[in-house]
Amino acid sequence: MKVKVEVTFRMGGVSYRGHRWEDDVLVFEFERLGDAFIQVLSKRVVEGEVEREPAKVLVELRTKEGGKIFGALKEGGVYRAIEP
Repeated sequence: MKVKVEVTFRMGGVSYRGHRWEDDVLVFEFERLGDAFIQVLSKRVVEGEVEREPAKVLVELRTKEGGKIFGALKEGGVYRAIEP
């Protein structure tokens, strides 16, 4: 089955790195590792092929300063998240 995630980031320069399972939680991995970024809302839509329905979907954003993990809510078959 495919899981589709739509994430709105606060800055540009974000790359998708893949997804992984943590028990029954599906984590979509992104990173922003440069030094300067455009400070505009940036939307990324990705799909992952998975073998089962996740109990929860999280988005992990790695940055030079560390990172953030935030949740995605399912709306109409698409998981949506906004970078805090």
